[in-house]
Amino acid sequence: MEGPSHLIARLLYGSGLRVSEACALRMKDLDFDRREILVRAGKGDRDRLTMLPDALIAPLREQIEQARVLHRRELAAGRGHVMLPGAFHRKTPNAATDWRWQWVFPATRGYRDPATKRWVRHHLHASVVHRAVTDAARRVGIAQRVTCHTFRHSFATHLLEAGYDIRTIQELLGHRDVSTTMIYTHVLNRGGRGVRSPVDALEPEETARGGVSATGRAADPAASTRPMLAGYVNSATRRVIDGRMHRTGWHKDLRR
Repeated sequence: MEGPSHLIARLLYGSGLRVSEACALRMKDLDFDRREILVRAGKGDRDRLTMLPDALIAPLREQIEQARVLHRRELAAGRGHVMLPGAFHRKTPNAATDWRWQWVFPATRGYRDPATKRWVRHHLHASVVHRAVTDAARRVGIAQRVTCHTFRHSFATHLLEAGYDIRTIQELLGHRDVSTTMIYTHVLNRGGRGVRSPVDALEPEETARGGVSATGRAADPAASTRPMLAGYVNSATRRVIDGRMHRTGWHKDLRR
């Protein structure tokens, strides 16, 4: 991917934004000093704060400078208006051309507003990013279905894998209920502290990696699985009763 669509996709994954929220960012919504993005009127008409990744500061500044050049050119031509939320255009008419209210990702073309008869520029449409993501996934050859929302799902899943608490992730995603965020714990296929499949314990680590060890060396075909199996059975047959660790005792039968 390239251009604004590439930067928006990185925002979706780096900040957990929805594609509609990323496209509708205004200049005043970005706080580079505090590394924050203010999402206004998100899903459910709610505002929230999320992170601004350090890796995206330089690309965003470059995108803002391109938007500034476009805005100055349009102001010189008597244009440069944007749509304002609610009835704000009646309260502060000059805000429509104010730099703070301009889009971070402006559309390539403007249109004439039928109500005011002025030329207005909207933000980049989400369908542009949708097509770019779909085409990129097809070119790479990914078999799974990939959409813009995949980046937001990956943002949440990878934060959970990194050990961040679910309440923090809930605030970053803007979920009203933590039960919605808990859906991503099922995506991990790991309960609580993590579950390892029993079949993985029957084979050496090299075999589980497809015949290659973590160091890159080929697996030893003569490696025995007995020590690993014994260790797995010992750890799997423990249980906690009244806060104390007990052994069930039937692991001796398994060793036979």
